[in-house]
Amino acid sequence: MAGGAAPLPSSSKGIFSQRLMEREFYVSFALVTSLFFAWGFAYGLLDVLNKHFQNVLGISKLQSTGLQVAYFGIGYLAFAPVAGEVLKRRGYKQAILMGLALYSTGAILFWPVAKFSVGTTNPQAIFAGFVVLTGLTACGLATLEVTANSYVTVMRPAATAALRLQFSQAFNGVASFSGPLIASKYFFTEGNDDNLGTVQWVYLAVAGLGATLALLFVLIKLPEVSEEELQAQADADAEASGDPAAHAQLAKPFFKQLRPILGFVAQFMYVGAQVAIGTFFINYANESGGYTDSKASQLLSYALIIFTVFRFVATLLLTVFSASFLLLVNAVISALLVALIGSLKGSGGVICLIVVYATMAIQYPVIFVVSTENLGRHTRRAASLLVMGVSGGAVFPPFQGALADAYNTRVSMWVNFVPFIYVALFSAWIWRQKGMKFTRKAEQAVEDERLSHGQVVRETSPVSNEKEKAEDLDQIEYRA
Repeated sequence: MAGGAAPLPSSSKGIFSQRLMEREFYVSFALVTSLFFAWGFAYGLLDVLNKHFQNVLGISKLQSTGLQVAYFGIGYLAFAPVAGEVLKRRGYKQAILMGLALYSTGAILFWPVAKFSVGTTNPQAIFAGFVVLTGLTACGLATLEVTANSYVTVMRPAATAALRLQFSQAFNGVASFSGPLIASKYFFTEGNDDNLGTVQWVYLAVAGLGATLALLFVLIKLPEVSEEELQAQADADAEASGDPAAHAQLAKPFFKQLRPILGFVAQFMYVGAQVAIGTFFINYANESGGYTDSKASQLLSYALIIFTVFRFVATLLLTVFSASFLLLVNAVISALLVALIGSLKGSGGVICLIVVYATMAIQYPVIFVVSTENLGRHTRRAASLLVMGVSGGAVFPPFQGALADAYNTRVSMWVNFVPFIYVALFSAWIWRQKGMKFTRKAEQAVEDERLSHGQVVRETSPVSNEKEKAEDLDQIEYRA
């Protein structure tokens, strides 16, 4: 889907008759999906470290959000454009290896900083060390996210791009709930709740995971999808549509591509809200619900399990319903749930806080796909821009932390209402462009009718055409 990386099927073919990907991508898809697990695990630990550092180092809620500022500000806002340029110039494999190197280096250095924390008289300096290393680790994770999201999206066939990315992102969720689950058993239990000893062992395991993945990527061949191929296929799409404006839009410079720019804002808003909700989940459950830190951490892991399950559920829903319509529905429900979280007291608010994870599950992958599809030579820059949107996680938690310190955590949750409203408006705009169809089949029929004006046979790019003829003739062309 993204970048016009492969032909769209005719409406006569159902989604289940298509491959999730072509054979040459099987091994690389499995390995790239493992990267989603790697950064999901690191992110899952982040929210728990936030509260653990408050307890052990005696820092305020606002100060503790320095972890989120470093993670999303240094890693995603500052470094994602660098990762995008490395991807553009060096390709997917080299970008992945660079990301894993940064990821593992940052993680292994957690060990000496945690060691220095024993008996320290300067807890602020120890926390500053963790903040710096969080930023370094995040530079690696941002590189992996730019690369992996883009690679999964541009694999052939294009029609199943949203399903592939949703499926891969589900493994990100599988890893993210393991962080709070581990923390509830080791960080907050008796003997560990007043020291950072377990932190060094957990991050040693994280570094080992990164090194193992790097070795696997060195050993395997990663099929590349070149910018020339992406551009050739996007040009073919524009020609098939019979719309001169489509060619003119592709020829414009990147800063005039409205869809990825608005998508960046949507991603910035969504991730900002998701991160802020996760950052203060334990505080909210503690203050508003009366739960202990250990129990609240368990509840956070349950919420992330729900998040993961609904990523798989969303993969199934995307085979039936329009992606932009599903995004609209889930964004509206998320906004309503945030209003309840900010208003209700006791267990009712905590239940809404858990349920909102179900409605957030679909949003990141769908925003990414609908913002980067059919952009040709702009695809990789669009991917890095969309990942830069993750930097919203550096902005919203400090703002919410300041409100939580000034008032309380429940009131501060209202910060996340506006972001979901924006995502709803963005998805409504995309949905309108796609004909405002509720089902995927109806939306595809609109696209097929548009392409049928010229009765053009749509083929894969000349770059890979000969290889695909030899391997799988039934995947080469579809007629409108």
